[in-house]
Amino acid sequence: MSTADMAASSGAHATVEAAVRAQLTKALGGGRGVIEAAVPTLAFTVAWLASDDLKRSLIAGIGSAVVLLLIRIAQRTTPQFVLNSLVGIGVGAFFATRSGAAKDVFLPGILYNGAYAAGMLLSIVVRWPIVGFLIGSVTGDPTAWHRDSGLVRLCSRLTWLLVLPCLLRVVVQLPLYWANEVTALGVAKIALGWPLQIAGLAAMVWVLARGRTPMQPAPLTPPGT
Repeated sequence: MSTADMAASSGAHATVEAAVRAQLTKALGGGRGVIEAAVPTLAFTVAWLASDDLKRSLIAGIGSAVVLLLIRIAQRTTPQFVLNSLVGIGVGAFFATRSGAAKDVFLPGILYNGAYAAGMLLSIVVRWPIVGFLIGSVTGDPTAWHRDSGLVRLCSRLTWLLVLPCLLRVVVQLPLYWANEVTALGVAKIALGWPLQIAGLAAMVWVLARGRTPMQPAPLTPPGT
């Protein structure tokens, strides 16, 4: 891909840092998407505190996600982030209803964060950090960024900032799961959800604000040189 092609495909983003910031904001769904992700867990936890009844708590969690989805549909805005939330609470409900244990609502999230952290760590170890593919999604070439060692280092640092929240969630929530602390699990999931996402995004923005990497790959070295 030529420099001109890269510039055309990157649109208004003149630097890698600007492109990654835009993609991260899009991936999180902005402030509304973050809130929509937290509401079903909040509804489930409040209902559990009030009733100590698994069925009612699940109805509250799933019902709140459905209401948010209907609002999105009525407003004709993208339901992507509500659907993600609905799928999350739905999978948790499946686990909990099969076992009869309310704590299992949170098990899929713990497993997901553990697997996600492991996958991102592996991508850093093999020097194909996941954040690099955000750049590829903007430029239209999924691997051109990997030819620039500076970009690989930048993407590795940014990927670490995605790994740490996932690890923290597992470290905090897994002992609570083993201890059958359902209310504490709900509180921990909310506290380590959007607040941690915002903190992680702020850290990434700080890192990105320090750099001005042009939106183009490093030139390839001709064979035999």
